[in-house]
Amino acid sequence: MTAAEPGADHGLVDIAIIGGGINGAGIARDAAGRGLKVLLCEKGDFAEGTSSRSGKLVHGGLRYLEYYEFRLVREALIEREVLLASAPHIIWPMRFVLPHSPEQRPAWLIRTGLFLYDHLGGRKQLPPSRGLDLSHAPDGAPLRPEFRRGFEYSDCWVDDARLVILNLIDAARNGATILPRTRAVSARREQGAWRLEMQSETGGHEVVCARALVNAAGPWVSDVMQGVAGLNSSHNVRLVKGSHIVVPKFWSGPQAYLLQNEDRRVIFVNPYEDNLALIGTTDIPYDGRAEDVAIDADETAYLLAILRRYFRASPQQGDILHAFSGVRPLYDDNSDNPSAVTRDYVFEVHGTPDEPPLLAIFGGKITTYRRLAEHALGRLASWFPKMLPAWTAGRVLPGGDIAGTFDDFAAELARAYPDLPGPVIGHYARLYGTRARDLLGSARSPADLGRHFGANLYEREVDFLRQTEWATTTADILERRTKHGLHLTRAQREAFERYL
Repeated sequence: MTAAEPGADHGLVDIAIIGGGINGAGIARDAAGRGLKVLLCEKGDFAEGTSSRSGKLVHGGLRYLEYYEFRLVREALIEREVLLASAPHIIWPMRFVLPHSPEQRPAWLIRTGLFLYDHLGGRKQLPPSRGLDLSHAPDGAPLRPEFRRGFEYSDCWVDDARLVILNLIDAARNGATILPRTRAVSARREQGAWRLEMQSETGGHEVVCARALVNAAGPWVSDVMQGVAGLNSSHNVRLVKGSHIVVPKFWSGPQAYLLQNEDRRVIFVNPYEDNLALIGTTDIPYDGRAEDVAIDADETAYLLAILRRYFRASPQQGDILHAFSGVRPLYDDNSDNPSAVTRDYVFEVHGTPDEPPLLAIFGGKITTYRRLAEHALGRLASWFPKMLPAWTAGRVLPGGDIAGTFDDFAAELARAYPDLPGPVIGHYARLYGTRARDLLGSARSPADLGRHFGANLYEREVDFLRQTEWATTTADILERRTKHGLHLTRAQREAFERYL
């Protein structure tokens, strides 16, 4: 196909990034903050693929200890606390109850694993693990009586899609050009730079020249390598499908549960959106197109069966309110067991000191995205000798500059806007942190929030998302930037679609 005449020429940048998931967003933020000129393009919406379909945890990976992934677990545990400090509005601690099921893993093995988990990463902010007598502890009340013993440990919850957006906002604040719904079409080396041609969703042709190219396309990394850049790779990704279901919350208390299954997989049962529960994930090989991934009946039955095994009153098929699937682009280490495939990442760099490099990313996980970005720029450092040093470890993400605790901040925001609905203020505080003040501005009454679409969704928030977070479609707003879609009726959602 002959390329159309360029609709937008972005000139010469230092780094062009293909992929708007967590890895691409993290690299864009880090590179822009180091004084590099950055452009990022994403073929769909940001976090539309894997990065909005995770289990929504910042965690060290307790079960990875079984596979001797000590370095990965240590790095992830260290990053867990770094990220918690950087975005306390979208990342917060959560306690996990692990009922002991002796036919799966012996108690001594779990105690040893939890001891390592407590100490490998130099834990400072989160409380340590402990044993539980589930026959008397409140956390054991929803469990079947045969589960009398258990353990409790700490990890963190994260709003995964918002983590991506906050990194992109920070990248843009540092001068990065951010292009949603812009597909990379062709990349070729010309005159000492990569010439990257892109096609926008509206049909416009765009071009940029870059001193370095980063392939952060996740499940599509091989497609970009071969189909866009015309290069062969010595590495592969292995697609592993993970599915989740959402049901009404069926226990009391803020705790989550980690359930061991007979096939040695583990399932998380997490509080979600105040009154819901998020349950998953399945780990099964996936050979289809990443765009087509969806939960199937066998996965749904698998998750419900595990719940029946552990809980006195477990959800049924008719209780499922929502379900989603994602494919994880794990680095292919030739493991036979999908659950054992490493969650580590590998870089492949094409380019000599005299030609512009392409760096491709295979694997990775949300918890270690920031360190991945630092390592990626370290691999490119010889091409950018004037690049500033790493800087993100001690910096907050947009909205994260909260003095004191999050609860104190939310209470202060509510006092500043006494005539606005409390649940709406709480929602703004949680999603936007200190940026909630930018959203609210001079609003003083519900009428100032504009049209009410249902639940906590008002026109003022919609406008804010469209103006500051690249949101354009119903799914952008209701599923990724927020989770309002879980709380609207079908009629309310249809009305919102007509409005938009």
